[in-house]
Amino acid sequence: MTKLYTEDHEWVSVDGDVATIGVSAYAAEQLGDDIVAAEDLLEVDDDVNKGDILFVFEKAKAAVEVYTPVSGEITELNDFLEGDSEEFHAKLTAVEWLYKIKMSNKDELDGLMDEAAYKEFCGA
Repeated sequence: MTKLYTEDHEWVSVDGDVATIGVSAYAAEQLGDDIVAAEDLLEVDDDVNKGDILFVFEKAKAAVEVYTPVSGEITELNDFLEGDSEEFHAKLTAVEWLYKIKMSNKDELDGLMDEAAYKEFCGA
């Protein structure tokens, strides 16, 4: 499946009307390995709108928010989010997904970047 990217460094992979959402490898590297906590703000069956905060990574001196790039209903939450905080960076670096959302508006994908555009955006 092809991944699309946001300017906030989330990625989306689409299969039918289900969007799998994660944090880009670039963002995971920028986060570093000093994540002290992670908080998922939503649960399965919650409805979300594009731009809602899905998740917050707490670092020693900052909080990093992950936003939903599409609207819809959360259908699945990756269980690694419940694990030990020492695992978060390794799994994010491995491009582990966070949420799956049944999209309510596929047109929201139109403003996302393909991999080449995202690499250019990141200066790679």
